[in-house]
Amino acid sequence: MVRIESKQPRKQRKARYTAPLHLRSGLLSAPLSSELRGEYKRRSARVIKGDTVKVLRGESAGTEGVVEAVDTGRYRIVVEGVSIPKADGTEMPRPIDPSNVQITKLNLKDAKRVEKLAEGR
Repeated sequence: MVRIESKQPRKQRKARYTAPLHLRSGLLSAPLSSELRGEYKRRSARVIKGDTVKVLRGESAGTEGVVEAVDTGRYRIVVEGVSIPKADGTEMPRPIDPSNVQITKLNLKDAKRVEKLAEGR
């Protein structure tokens, strides 16, 4: 997460909005399920496209789906099956904050990610 000493909300917000890309990934992490927590000895991991997550908060609470997109600029993820209706009746994907989901299955196609997750074992 972005390290800032100030307790002032305006400086906290500014730190989030102007954070460099390598620090944004810490803000895109979500808690792991209890099974994954026991397996990898970690509480959370960065959400990437292809992970299966369960929505814990909001109108779509309880919905489980695959992450379709990750927006690093707005700190949001798009989950398959979570959408809102538009005025004309069409469905539009609803962006969700990663802190409101729980990772139930990891996408392990990336060798570097597997290596990093194995560090905690």
